[in-house]
Amino acid sequence: MIFMEQFSDHPLDNDAKDASIEIHVKTAFVPEHSDPKLNRFAFGYEIHITNRGLHTVQLMDRHWQIDMGNGCIQEVRGEGVVGEQPVLAPGESYQYQSGAIIETPAGRMWGDYGFVTEDGEKFRAPIPLFHLLAPGQFRPIH
Repeated sequence: MIFMEQFSDHPLDNDAKDASIEIHVKTAFVPEHSDPKLNRFAFGYEIHITNRGLHTVQLMDRHWQIDMGNGCIQEVRGEGVVGEQPVLAPGESYQYQSGAIIETPAGRMWGDYGFVTEDGEKFRAPIPLFHLLAPGQFRPIH
């Protein structure tokens, strides 16, 4: 699987004092788990999260919006990521891989992570919008 790196073109701000979470996303089309005849397009994504703040934080939950590319948006909420709730000291990073199946060859995802500081302050960090694109199937989604 070859991942396509996508970066947000704006700083990722959140509402916690001195907290700064940096999120980078790479995506890949997974043809061996896709079946275009059945409107099944599988994508893998790799998320890299870095704590650029001054305080230790723990990722508690996730909230995703998945645009299927056909007018349908699926919302997903859950605890942690891939069964974990990682703790990140200042300067530390966490990386994981997951996937999504959508009904068209082009879609997009975005959302946010819920964090808590060591002092118990809760905040949300935005996950920048990223595109899910099957090769040769590019069509812009607005």
